[in-house]
Amino acid sequence: MSSHHNGLKTAALLGLLTALILAVGYWLGGSAGLVIAVIISLGMNAFSYFYSDKLALRAMRARPVSEAEFPVLYQMVRELSGAAGQPMPRLYVSPAQQPNAFATGRNPQHAAVAVTVGITQLLDRRELRAVIGHELSHVYNRDILISSVAAALAGIVTMFAQLAIFLPLGGSDDDDGPNPASLLLMLILGPLAASIIQLAISRNREYQADASGAELTRDPLALASALEKIQYGAQRMPLPADGQLTSAAHLMIANPFRGGGLAGLFSTHPPMEQRIARLRQMAGAVQVR
Repeated sequence: MSSHHNGLKTAALLGLLTALILAVGYWLGGSAGLVIAVIISLGMNAFSYFYSDKLALRAMRARPVSEAEFPVLYQMVRELSGAAGQPMPRLYVSPAQQPNAFATGRNPQHAAVAVTVGITQLLDRRELRAVIGHELSHVYNRDILISSVAAALAGIVTMFAQLAIFLPLGGSDDDDGPNPASLLLMLILGPLAASIIQLAISRNREYQADASGAELTRDPLALASALEKIQYGAQRMPLPADGQLTSAAHLMIANPFRGGGLAGLFSTHPPMEQRIARLRQMAGAVQVR
């Protein structure tokens, strides 16, 4: 039920982003410029989609590890990807002390799962297995594709808004061009709305991966307990907010930076308390059955 609902919600949000593009594009009207903006934005995002795994792994300085080095990790990943009927992903470890994990790759054939040294020291075996289930679910739910599409759409809106600066204001004789006040409003609100929708999609995919991951591992409580530990660890050791890391933040199981309050709207992750509550609810429903 919950995963179906999440899928619909994501589709609705993507539809909203597309509608925003059409509205802004229609309002601007300069067709040649709009086409160029769409092509540039799609090109940039196609690149990040095909190289998503390399970019994220590089940002976290993760290195490939062998089965001899991390036999337990390999065993867990093999068991869970086998249960899902999917190929074995490549495994990486990042030297970061912050407890975190992420999966990347545009499809199960190009998937990579990375864990930080910090998370392997903090979590017990059951909790780590639950985190791996969550990460693999991101790959199986095609989340890299969905977030790439969302980023492309949001990028197009932003480019449209930047193009608007070069538009002649108030057309010469019939005066039906956009007026300066509404132009300014769109310059600010267009990209802002696009970013908020993009982040809402990101938060929604996180709930979806929690739900699918808990179904895959059949252990929602282990994921809830892992998230509690991870949240505590991530707040004690926030990662340095450099550009490379910021671009990989939405892939991680926990937001690697600090932030609360209004920042919730601009967060790539839903509040940890809500994720934990939903998982405990899932565990309750599982027991009743």
